[in-house]
Amino acid sequence: MAASPTPKTADIARQVVAVAYSGGRDSTALLHVAAATAAAAGAEVIALHVHHGLSAHADAWLSHCESQCAAWGVQFQSRRLTGQPAPAQSIEGWAREGRHAALQQMAVAAGADLLLLAHHQRDQAETFLLQALRGAGVAGLAAMPAAQWRDGVCWARPWLQQTRAAIEAYVALHRLPYVEDDSNTNPRFARNRLRLGMWPALLQVFPQADASLAQAATWAQQALELQREVAAADLQRVGDDADGLDVAAVQALSAARASNVLRAWLQARTGQSAPASLVTRVQREWATGASWPCAAGELRLYRGRLVWLAHKEAAFTAPSQSVNLAFVGLHVQADWGGCWRVDPVGSGGVSLARLQDLTLRARTGGEQFQRTPRSLVRSLKKAYQSAAVPAWHRDGPLLFFGEHQLLFAPGLGFDARMLAGPDEPQFSLLWLPQP
Repeated sequence: MAASPTPKTADIARQVVAVAYSGGRDSTALLHVAAATAAAAGAEVIALHVHHGLSAHADAWLSHCESQCAAWGVQFQSRRLTGQPAPAQSIEGWAREGRHAALQQMAVAAGADLLLLAHHQRDQAETFLLQALRGAGVAGLAAMPAAQWRDGVCWARPWLQQTRAAIEAYVALHRLPYVEDDSNTNPRFARNRLRLGMWPALLQVFPQADASLAQAATWAQQALELQREVAAADLQRVGDDADGLDVAAVQALSAARASNVLRAWLQARTGQSAPASLVTRVQREWATGASWPCAAGELRLYRGRLVWLAHKEAAFTAPSQSVNLAFVGLHVQADWGGCWRVDPVGSGGVSLARLQDLTLRARTGGEQFQRTPRSLVRSLKKAYQSAAVPAWHRDGPLLFFGEHQLLFAPGLGFDARMLAGPDEPQFSLLWLPQP
């Protein structure tokens, strides 16, 4: 009797267990095993099906899955993808992103915090080899993790160590009906070309290729975890704060660690993996570059610090207007895309009288500013430069007391000539641009 490739009981001993169910051989076997095991553990199973709309048989597959779940007494949910691939996006990539989003949404709606996927050892080996042929780094070679959390749902692959032959034997033993995806024979897709043209020859020369390549993916996962631990330690050394990355500290690391910490920092800032070409380019252009397009924003280098700035939807340049900020709290300036915050302070502030009759306007050139009581009055441009305030911290309106006396400049604060006396109640001012 063929051994059942059964998930560990602890993996599915949850209140609600979701199974990604395409209707194919592998997911059919997984759903059958999960339903039987979960029933014994007192858990509830729900099958999640994604209708991609890419095959003429998709409606028939949906009907098959719905009927099969009804026969097994398993709850069934489905989601139909809409839209089409973006320019330069492959059909595979579009379908994968849409499928992942739909499965996540259905799992959350069903109250499931565990989602089982039927990927097996051959799938893992194929993924590793495809990534290697594309020149992927350690993150790509790590292929598919056995478990990962995504917004409160654990995506688990309990069969990554199970052979394809074991699953086929289980399906035959229990005479489980399943659908055949005709796209699996379409050489248009890279994975199919690998399966149909290369894999049979590979197994003839290396019969243990499945197990060996899947094991290589496991080693890559360990290496990836080590990279992340080293990056976390290095980020503390290179000044990962609101002022950006300390370039000199990064350059003091070895080349491998510098690249590693830069990738980790970019991932944390942008929420996505940075292309290897961008990491290489930034490191090569430390001395000459000033900015680089990155994700939905831009990397900027200013006085030895690297920062990432998200693109704003619009730039605000509202007309001059009068404003009264003479009370504590937030003062919204919708036309300028931000707000002022006024707070009482013990020193370094201005009196309320200075905040009553103000004019708010953009820079026009020629403004004068005094940084400290004993410093020279200089042009606002020179004041920004001497204080090393980067251009992106200068955004926002200027505040004038009356018509001509500059009171406050974003990134610099109050003009020293406007500060309150030592015996006066004092208040601070802060410009907060909208995110």
